[in-house]
Amino acid sequence: MVRNVAGLLPDLDEEDFYLLSGVEQGMRFSEWVQREKLPKFANLTEEEVDYRLERCLKRGLVEKKTIQYEGYTLQFEGYDVLALRALVEQDTISEFGSPLGVGKESDVYEVKSYKPLALKYHREGYTNFREVHKERDYTSDNDHVSWMYTARKAAEREHDILEELYPDVAVPQPIGQNRHAIVMEKMDGVELSRTRLEDEQVLGVLELLVSEIARAYADGYVHADMSEYNVFVNEAGVTIFDWPQAVPTDHENASEFLRRDLTNIVGYFRRKYPQHVPDTLASDDLARAIESEEFESLERYA
Repeated sequence: MVRNVAGLLPDLDEEDFYLLSGVEQGMRFSEWVQREKLPKFANLTEEEVDYRLERCLKRGLVEKKTIQYEGYTLQFEGYDVLALRALVEQDTISEFGSPLGVGKESDVYEVKSYKPLALKYHREGYTNFREVHKERDYTSDNDHVSWMYTARKAAEREHDILEELYPDVAVPQPIGQNRHAIVMEKMDGVELSRTRLEDEQVLGVLELLVSEIARAYADGYVHADMSEYNVFVNEAGVTIFDWPQAVPTDHENASEFLRRDLTNIVGYFRRKYPQHVPDTLASDDLARAIESEEFESLERYA
């Protein structure tokens, strides 16, 4: 888990952010930024760069190496600080709260503005950059990218998709985005994987999920990573989250991903509630109905 940096903001000077932004700018060209280039990138004097580097190193915001040359790179905490400060200056958020969820590819915190919101830091590529770079469409066409670029592109992509889907599809309302961070509405309810539905609710909730998958398809997207871990359930219905890997419906593998999403969801319900999910309910039938925009309810397929 990357350390929460919200408490560092009051301790940092304007020039500290100049230094961090300078390292960020230099990382567009190389993972490690040569010390001699930092005055130009950060618009600081040599002496000021030395002082600010010492402060940022002490706070774990940058990392130093001196094998072939003296170079510096942002830690994820340094990137978090830059994104968080920008969101505060834009009045997107005003208070920072407790963690809501920590995963392999993201950290989510409660934040506040005019109402409780959620701040999601994308972490794609930080620990397994080569695998993510190879697998994700939003980086596969770029031969020279860093974890920073990968995480930022994931955030941009997810934010854009949420803006296209909301409110037609039950997804979190997007509020703002900067670098690798997205601010969205805080979801109410419980993760589907931790929910125990009543007997009479099982097929109804499954039908809600399939209906949302169908609406997303009609709006041009397949989630491509559906599971019981990215669905929230509450009294009002369901909310589907985590969309950075979604593909447009004209993607060459969209049909395959749609079937996999449906297989994952139907399979989960069948394993957890075997007495309520009939064997006749086939993911392939549901996929064909969604692709032809004919899906209305589960009754026809159950």
